[in-house]
Amino acid sequence: MKRKSFRAVVVAFLASMMLVSASQAADFTFHGASQFDEDHAFTRLMRKFEELVQLYYTGDKSIEFVMHLNSELGLEKDYVAYMNQGISVDYAVASPSHMSTFSKMASLMDPPMLYQSHIHWSKVLGGDALNPIVEDILKRADIRIIGYGGGGTRMLIVNKPVETMEDIKDVPIRVMGAPIQTKMFNAFGMAPTVIAYAEVYNAIQTGVIDAAENEAAGIQQMKFYEVGPNIALTAHAITVRPLCFSNKTFEKLPADLQAAILQAGKDAGAYGRILESSEDKMKMAQMEKEGKLKTVYFKDRAQLVEAAKPVLQEYFKDQGVPDLYQQIQDVAGQ
Repeated sequence: MKRKSFRAVVVAFLASMMLVSASQAADFTFHGASQFDEDHAFTRLMRKFEELVQLYYTGDKSIEFVMHLNSELGLEKDYVAYMNQGISVDYAVASPSHMSTFSKMASLMDPPMLYQSHIHWSKVLGGDALNPIVEDILKRADIRIIGYGGGGTRMLIVNKPVETMEDIKDVPIRVMGAPIQTKMFNAFGMAPTVIAYAEVYNAIQTGVIDAAENEAAGIQQMKFYEVGPNIALTAHAITVRPLCFSNKTFEKLPADLQAAILQAGKDAGAYGRILESSEDKMKMAQMEKEGKLKTVYFKDRAQLVEAAKPVLQEYFKDQGVPDLYQQIQDVAGQ
């Protein structure tokens, strides 16, 4: 009898705890995902987004955010697939290239030499020039772009100093798999080849290639400076890293919460851009101060811009938006 009585008490206790837990459960729970830890700019952008949603939302429902860090739910390409399906991940920062599986136009957000400067880049991301791309992503991927992070400036990583177009002529360089990357570096007069990111260090070390390209965070993380200590300041690309939200999740929400999410995404994106672009410069300066690398002024950047222009025009034309390239360029003068 005592055993049965004790068991009944335990069952009753557990049942009461479940009721308490249920009563404390949030009305809305959103799951975020990051490949990185709390210190990374992408994660910090998303934490700002969470904070601002709580601030901007005026309804009477409770909201909880659950962040899955350090690739717990896979990589960015997985997050995009999850958001498309409306499962596992509700919001994440993801490279446009990972959305190009659904929307080919997604890759138009940050090809090399699209942005003339950080001021031009900031104006574009703060306005509506990219709306045709955003609409195509929503239509084809069922993912909402609610803000823009990014700001890393990609430079050439070379095993010798290069300052001019003549210096980089026929230099073997590793590029990402997107066709626009190969076309662009061919236009620069280099010899591009697609190599997996994890193999870049060894490829330079063994002489398979003489160069690669990346922003400061990647150079620091992968220690590319050990095999390519000369960083040519070509500033050939400024990254765009959209803050994404699953439209399947979004459409289930009340209007006041939707409004809070949209405004929070926009403002968190601006915060993330300032954060990442400023840290990018600091990291490069820190590595140079520590003697890990040497930055080299690239004298012929204007020639890179001219070489890139017809490639970009053709690229936008191929995606069915021939006028969008010039519309983005026109933002620079506004």
